[in-house]
Amino acid sequence: MVERTWEALNKLPEARLIFTAHSIPTSFANTSRYVEQLQEACRLVAGELGRSEWRLVYQSRSGSPMQPWLGPDIGDYLKEIGGGADVVIVPIGFLSDHMEVVYDLDTEARQISDRLGIRMARAATVGVHPKFVSMIRDLILERTAGAPRLALGDHGPSHDDCPADCCPRS
Repeated sequence: MVERTWEALNKLPEARLIFTAHSIPTSFANTSRYVEQLQEACRLVAGELGRSEWRLVYQSRSGSPMQPWLGPDIGDYLKEIGGGADVVIVPIGFLSDHMEVVYDLDTEARQISDRLGIRMARAATVGVHPKFVSMIRDLILERTAGAPRLALGDHGPSHDDCPADCCPRS
């Protein structure tokens, strides 16, 4: 993710760094480590980029409008920061540039940015980047060959099997 973000930052070196992930109902978020894990991933990537200021926002909200979901939405956040800004959007919560990412960011967020006069670049997702593929291999070996459990950040490796109180019903 760091390399993909550098590529986007090279286009707009002074840009605000905005990470996106899929929104979920707040009732789900309140009973899981979803936000905590996303915040940690954002912090680690931003740190590798030498950036201390960044923002995590969400996209792809669906479901009943009566049910609260995580926010702010990427479109709402772009409207909040307004024109004249440079932004690099990093879809940290997504593995591939699939239809949802492309539509939400390359179509909708791009239209909002253009309308507001925001210069925008989007980092590619990790996709099949060799470092990502290697990491997946390492994770498999950790679990099948008893290799050491590696982890970045402050939270250590997560469990493989959910304990009974892992995801309580909301």
